Amino acid sequence: MHPASLLELCADLIRQILKLDAPADGVVSSFFRAHRNLGPRERHTLAETAYAVLRRRLLYQHLAQGSSGAVERRLAMLGWQGAESFLLGALDAHERQWLERCRAVDLASLPDKLRHNLPDWLAGALREQVGADQFWPLAEALNQPAPLDLRVNTLKAKVEAVQRELAESGVEALPTPYSPWGLRVPGKPAVNRLGVFLRGEVEVQDEGSQLLALLTDARRGEMVVDFCAGAGGKTLALGAAMRNTGRLYAYDTSGHRLDAMKPRLARSALSNVHPVQLAHERDERIKRMAGKIDRVLIDAPCSGLGTLRRNPDLKWRQSPKAVQELQLKQRAILDSASRLLKPGGRLVYATCSLLRAENEDVADAFEAQHGASFAPLVAHELLAQARVPAAADLDTGGRLRLWPHRHGTDGFFAAVWQRRD
Repeated sequence: MHPASLLELCADLIRQILKLDAPADGVVSSFFRAHRNLGPRERHTLAETAYAVLRRRLLYQHLAQGSSGAVERRLAMLGWQGAESFLLGALDAHERQWLERCRAVDLASLPDKLRHNLPDWLAGALREQVGADQFWPLAEALNQPAPLDLRVNTLKAKVEAVQRELAESGVEALPTPYSPWGLRVPGKPAVNRLGVFLRGEVEVQDEGSQLLALLTDARRGEMVVDFCAGAGGKTLALGAAMRNTGRLYAYDTSGHRLDAMKPRLARSALSNVHPVQLAHERDERIKRMAGKIDRVLIDAPCSGLGTLRRNPDLKWRQSPKAVQELQLKQRAILDSASRLLKPGGRLVYATCSLLRAENEDVADAFEAQHGASFAPLVAHELLAQARVPAAADLDTGGRLRLWPHRHGTDGFFAAVWQRRD
């Protein structure tokens, strides 16, 4: 494709994404379906440029005011993630000079909001939580693309063997720092075309998400519930940890998300997983299972603000009002799911949010109401017992807090309790 044509397509995609009326990944997928003639490199350039603009939207929109023509074209120039020579081939002399001036701007001289590229309400909340010293490393980490993490399905393969096969395919992979199941791959190779993926020996899953499954510590022969299972990433990790024994229930209110689990489940070789679509968190089927479950993992619906490296549109699409509404839902789900546990059973409440309102505040409210029935457990000690390397580095108090700038994972929170006898 001619450079000028690809740049125009970039501008068109950015125009659609910046409407912020739908998740960015869905907009990108629809755009590609409408342009089926695009090759892999062109798709990569388009998607990554659009995401780069979302990450640094405030900065780029500020810089883009300094020239003429369509603002989306200038945004595409600023966020360009393809070959530099290809971009320059699409620009005239005036545009090249303008781009050079933009790139020479001293970012340290700009207002804070143009440096952190966060909405005011979110920047204020994070600064209050982590302090000024940690805020800027966190903000910069959130503006970087995430690495590609894989979870090895230990039911079918060993980590070392998968690592060797990836290397033979030209894909460099290193063990993740914490998860014993994880491999980290730089860049974004098409792993879904590789044998290890097609045979169900690996799944794409952030290391932090893997740690939540390890924290649950599901064992052979147990009855386990993955509450809010979604497309089943943690479900598959739990099933492998159970060595395909016992019964693992994948609960979710969305049949569409549960359907998305089916091809992954088929690759995994798991037969102990039972997907169940619920009407709501007070579904009658939950009442029938009350007091019978050994382990419950609640990956609660949340703002997703811990995944901004992967989903930068969320910071522009979420709001304080939405967080308040989510908190009510989270408290209701935690209260209902806790009834499933038998005496001695383990309860894990988790989110991929950075906000205290969705994390500590929800856990504190649960303990205030149910402290007589549920005893808190120390998360990093449980991870050490699960043979997580460097678990001591994950000591953020009794609960687990994962930060992109400290741990290299998405932002996660988890609180753990044991049902008293």
